[in-house]
Amino acid sequence: MRYVPRQLTPPIGAAMSLGVSLTLICSCFIPISRAQLPTFEELPPQPPPARLAQSQAEYTLGGGDRIRLDILEVPQYSGEYQIPPGGSLNLPLVGSVRLEGLTEQQAAQAISARYQSVIKRPLVTVILLSPRPLNLSVSGEVNRPGSYTLSFTGGVGNDPGVQYPTVTQAIQQAGGVTLSANIRNVQVRRRQQFGSGAVTTVNLWEFIQTGNQRQNVLLRDGDTVFVPILTNLNLAEARQIATSSLAPDPEEPLTVAVVGEVNRPGTYTIVGGNTGTTQRNVGLPTITRAIQIAGGIKPMADIRQISIRRVTKTGADYTIPINLWQLLQLGDFNQDTVLQEGDTIIVPTATDVSPADATELATASFSPDTIQVSVVGEVTRPGLVEIPPNTPLNQALLAAGGFEFTRARKSSVELIRLNPDGTVSKRTIPIDFAQGINQESNPIVQNNDIIVVNRSGVARIADTLETPLSPLNGVFNLFRLFDLLGIFF
Repeated sequence: MRYVPRQLTPPIGAAMSLGVSLTLICSCFIPISRAQLPTFEELPPQPPPARLAQSQAEYTLGGGDRIRLDILEVPQYSGEYQIPPGGSLNLPLVGSVRLEGLTEQQAAQAISARYQSVIKRPLVTVILLSPRPLNLSVSGEVNRPGSYTLSFTGGVGNDPGVQYPTVTQAIQQAGGVTLSANIRNVQVRRRQQFGSGAVTTVNLWEFIQTGNQRQNVLLRDGDTVFVPILTNLNLAEARQIATSSLAPDPEEPLTVAVVGEVNRPGTYTIVGGNTGTTQRNVGLPTITRAIQIAGGIKPMADIRQISIRRVTKTGADYTIPINLWQLLQLGDFNQDTVLQEGDTIIVPTATDVSPADATELATASFSPDTIQVSVVGEVTRPGLVEIPPNTPLNQALLAAGGFEFTRARKSSVELIRLNPDGTVSKRTIPIDFAQGINQESNPIVQNNDIIVVNRSGVARIADTLETPLSPLNGVFNLFRLFDLLGIFF
């Protein structure tokens, strides 16, 4: 049965033409039977909205909304009501009226139609007093996908200050987007009362670049926000997203792994800020900060071929190439990319490091401030010395005061190194202070290396001739002297 409203009388029609919203005026003065009344199910279907970014007047009622119902000149049936979870409101005399999915105006029409059997001229107004919290789902490349409840802010009803939740607010509630998110193609999926659900795509990159609020659509109860994955990562865009409101809080701790040519490989917790001195936020959690926490790079680190292995929310992983040499030489801050939870930073080993590169790397922020080398034997100040990273052996000797002039063997020293595989290597290095950095005669020393400066032949003879108090020891020392000089009886 199709519901066709009666023709309005001229006075009533004039009132309607003045834009009296949310009120239905019935011109029928003759009581009609309940059998003649159309039920809610017989009302014509409402077409789905053309756009998801609906105006405030198109808010649809549901369980949990608090409304004000006014029936003109019938105060005993008027009052405040809260719509039950099922969406149907139980009213005096007429019983249950389903309001789920209706606008305020449609609800007024439905209630007026039900009261026509008992009231000759029901003038019904429905006003939203307190909107219900909205239940939403956020999935895809966000840090905490799942279901969320968002509330309205500002006024309600006809108050222009009312603010409906937006796509960006839902994403912020879900912990922000990951750096693998394709924010140009975010989908908002909305279920409809009639027909299939509506889907629209919003471009949040345009929103953060231009402030276009049309891309930041308003959400409704039951909406789903889906953030797809990127196919190709742009480092410049990723850094801009990391500094926008779509990103997670930079003070949120991240767990990352740093492996390869760093002094302390392993798993670390990193936050934005000066991680060397404080955990407070004064920056972004970037790759150089993670390397700093891991003790800095080793002398043989290949900073041109660093990679980040990142796992997406779908379980797939991909590799992001990083060239920190461009950061040092060109100031390319995009190479110092922002990290996200679960990233693995891989610092490979270089086949060769030129002296110029070594000097440059020694002053980089992601190199350790100092390394410790032991210099023992015939030097002026033997013991543990702290030197800058990528320091050559000659400079390490000078840091210990240089050779003990009368006792040291100046032609060569021994370099003892603990290798990563647990073995110990020992090399004899010829000394020439005129040599630049090279692997043969002036190699770069590493943390925990040991440099041994042996005695010269003259010093060994002098130590042998050192006269003890015992005459007998003097005889033995004389034989030792003859032995050292190769004199035999």
